[in-house]
Amino acid sequence: MSVTVFSKPGCVQCSTTYRALERRGIAFKTVDITVDDAAHQKVKDLGYMQAPVVLTDDGVHWSGFRPDLIEKYLVKPAHAQETAVAA
Repeated sequence: MSVTVFSKPGCVQCSTTYRALERRGIAFKTVDITVDDAAHQKVKDLGYMQAPVVLTDDGVHWSGFRPDLIEKYLVKPAHAQETAVAA
């Protein structure tokens, strides 16, 4: 799954989101909405006014530091990881 974090410099919730994703081994790319006008417009089109905005390739998105949603949508259950290894 592809994960993009739309962020801006000096954003504490953005940094916290990066750390939470890294701690869980989730690959992600960052986009600075202060220098990328198209990305800034995309965030606004999704209805958000604050960073970070996390967007997955399957259309799930949210704003702010949300460890509950990171766990729900991005962390594979342990049994799914074991099944993948066994296959």
